[in-house]
Amino acid sequence: MSVSFRKSVARMADRALTKLGVDPGIATAIKGCDSVLQVRFPVRIGNRTEVFTGWRAVHSSHRLPAKGGIRFATSVNQDEVEALAALMTYKCAIVDVPFGGSKGGLVIDPSQYSRDEMQVITRRFTVELARRNFLSPATNVPAPDMGTGQREMAWIADTYKNLFPSDLNHLACVTGKPVHLGGIAGRVEATGRGVQYGLQELFRQPEAESWAGLRGDLAGKRIVVQGLGNVGYHAAKFLSEDDQARVTAIIERDGALIDEGGLPVEEVFRYKVEHGGVRGFPGVDFEPDGARVLERDCDILLPAASENQITADNAPRIQTRLVAEAANGPVTFEADEILRSRGIAVLPDAYLNAGGVVVSYFEWVRNLSHMRFGRMGRRLEELRGVHYARAIEELTGKQLSVGIRAEIGHGSDEIDLVRSGLDDTMRMALRAILERYRDDPAIKDLRTAAYVVAVEKILRCQVDIGVF
Repeated sequence: MSVSFRKSVARMADRALTKLGVDPGIATAIKGCDSVLQVRFPVRIGNRTEVFTGWRAVHSSHRLPAKGGIRFATSVNQDEVEALAALMTYKCAIVDVPFGGSKGGLVIDPSQYSRDEMQVITRRFTVELARRNFLSPATNVPAPDMGTGQREMAWIADTYKNLFPSDLNHLACVTGKPVHLGGIAGRVEATGRGVQYGLQELFRQPEAESWAGLRGDLAGKRIVVQGLGNVGYHAAKFLSEDDQARVTAIIERDGALIDEGGLPVEEVFRYKVEHGGVRGFPGVDFEPDGARVLERDCDILLPAASENQITADNAPRIQTRLVAEAANGPVTFEADEILRSRGIAVLPDAYLNAGGVVVSYFEWVRNLSHMRFGRMGRRLEELRGVHYARAIEELTGKQLSVGIRAEIGHGSDEIDLVRSGLDDTMRMALRAILERYRDDPAIKDLRTAAYVVAVEKILRCQVDIGVF
């Protein structure tokens, strides 16, 4: 019998808690949400009044602020919000971001409302959260999630500023804002970029062959992507363009596109935006039953849609060497057990999906410092590079090419620093996970290793402040 999303996340954490011998009472405290807010509020839409229901869950406030996205979807419910909040706690701990875990959601289909109507609804939801202290630069900082983006984050930030005009750090109340409104370069694609960096680092490790049966680098690897939203699109685009991987199938709500030679990700994405789906994309095979394509033979299966996509029902038919969880919770607890028993490796969401919160951390710090990254050092770096180029030319007696001089003389701007910080974070986090995996024969998979890393950090923090 399948369990709920929240219980699935808790059971995955149980493996680590059991491995560490954590007291049952402390384990219960770590797994449960600290607080959950449910709000119901009316909004006048045209000549009618609609009542909307939303939630904001704080899983852990062992570090503040608590951090996590806001999801706008008809599927939103309290169980999902609590599960996602718990994942955020573990995620932040794994990648060494000093946040607790939180998540929010509103039951709504954004496609059914105009821009002006969505603005009114979003601003009203913001008021409901702020007046109950579930929105603040110091205590609870949302970000985009399914159904939300830069636009909604800008509305939230502006509403908070109007509610608390004396808060100097009002821009830090939310991340994922447009760059010109206090956002940071690289945030939109951060989760997808983090997926790329995580897979790149895995393929640098000897475990990639022994653990997942994958040799060499990412070049030529066959990838099936489920979900061409923000995360799936950017991950597929970067992996195919930068790493020369082959995206052999893209699964969307209306079906799946298949081409063993590799799909043109950018063209497919533009077609989807224009037509509302992938059906009818020319020159490739189309399969109306997208769920069947999840079971297609590939080197890497990259679920980037929503939770509970690989279950006990289809897990026995999954044909891949590696499941790279780009979405939150795409593999249920029962399916995870089946995949592990079949020798299929899983790179867990609590690690691989963390790129968004890493760059959100950078944005939050940027907002608190009131200065863009690179502002004070960029020109100094450029000048130092010019001196290096001149020194090389004097020592060798040869003129450097224009391209080489430009590379040496390039000063790091904000996007360079963001990508560097994200790459370093994903590398170091995976190395910490692999170290636990290597050193403890009782740990049989990377998910358990990742949760062990997270729980140890959370416990250390709670013990040091005297909670346990």
